[in-house]
Amino acid sequence: MNDTTNNLTQSPAPTTPPARPEEHTHHDDDTDHDHSHDHSHEHSHDDGAVHAHAHRDDHGHAHSADDAHAHEHAQPQGAHSNGDGHAHSHGEGHDHDHGTGMWGWINTIFHLHGHSHQRTALATDQNFLHNEEGIRTVWLALAALGVTSILQLMIVFASGSVALFADTAHNIGDALNSIPLLIAFYLARRVATRRYNYGYARAEDVAGIFIVLSIAVSAAIVFWESFQRLLDPQPLQNLGWVAAAAIIGFLGNEAVALLQIRKGREIGSAALVADGLHARTDGLTSLAVLVAAVGSWLGFPLVDPIIGLLIGVAILFITKDAIVTMWYRLMDAIEPEYIAQAEDIIRAQPGVKELRRLRMRWLGHRIAADVCISVDPQLTTVESHHIAEHVRHDLFHEIPYLTDVIVHVDPWSAEPTVHHEMTHHHDPVPQPVLA
Repeated sequence: MNDTTNNLTQSPAPTTPPARPEEHTHHDDDTDHDHSHDHSHEHSHDDGAVHAHAHRDDHGHAHSADDAHAHEHAQPQGAHSNGDGHAHSHGEGHDHDHGTGMWGWINTIFHLHGHSHQRTALATDQNFLHNEEGIRTVWLALAALGVTSILQLMIVFASGSVALFADTAHNIGDALNSIPLLIAFYLARRVATRRYNYGYARAEDVAGIFIVLSIAVSAAIVFWESFQRLLDPQPLQNLGWVAAAAIIGFLGNEAVALLQIRKGREIGSAALVADGLHARTDGLTSLAVLVAAVGSWLGFPLVDPIIGLLIGVAILFITKDAIVTMWYRLMDAIEPEYIAQAEDIIRAQPGVKELRRLRMRWLGHRIAADVCISVDPQLTTVESHHIAEHVRHDLFHEIPYLTDVIVHVDPWSAEPTVHHEMTHHHDPVPQPVLA
């Protein structure tokens, strides 16, 4: 039997009929010509069955050669015949201009690419919906941090405190660190291209690097200011205004942290969780200012640097957790429980004689899996494909965040190298990862 490979976007398709003589041919010049014609046609398969087609781009299911069926093939403006009797539009064609220069680059990022049938499919795709939730969450976080900063600025103008102004400016700068994550979520909405043929989901993990760096910078600033105040204690001025600004800063940042961490864990976005942790570090910094204000009011100015050092240590632990998480994502690591769950699902599938290999990894907030199974060598290609499709179906339904599964089918043998003689010196024979 032949090896069978299945992927997320491909399924058996009906035989492509030859172009009918009366269909118009493709024009190589720019001469205007009429595309309006009836795409419905009949053709005969090798088995003698006659099929009627009026094709459309998106089927949603496979058809066997035995079934008579009818489709509609929607022909977009500017479509042409490729010689097969079907109308197709250019894969790279767009009916709009993104502009040039910096504005064109920005417009390209935030524009949802793809044609109408692709956007319709995305509207029901769970990964796309999760991406939209991520975008909405970042915008809400920016709005909340914006309101927090405005309230703090009002206190700065009322108190005239330079120290408060510097702290507020720092908080505004930290809020802008969410912009790379927002851009990453917008990039992830774009459909794959010939160059980025896996899509743009990895941009989310790249944005996580900037977020982790900003958390580390926050920790460094806290330690520096705390040591400065420890060596040269300065009593806080305008204690009432300082306390008010600290309370507003803590409540605003902690609200954003709760929102982003909860939503990040819900959709599987490590970068969004990291951004929430960053907001939490800013909230802890504001809390330290509040405790320092109370200490100064009670006559203990050294409370300020001591609390600052303790907050700095807490931020270091947050930084360490964020670094580990983003390291795992960038190194294609996966939580062991997902591997164990997928192994149980595959081995329980009737017809699977052996699980030869299973690899899973995160791409942004989605999971991709690569599976190799062995089946009875006496099965037909169709029967082997049916088993592989059942494996994919069960994995999609049982593994959260899983959006891409490729299954390779081997004929079972006590000596797996028998069926890999041509390639085993390039790629080791698939074997389970034990550690």
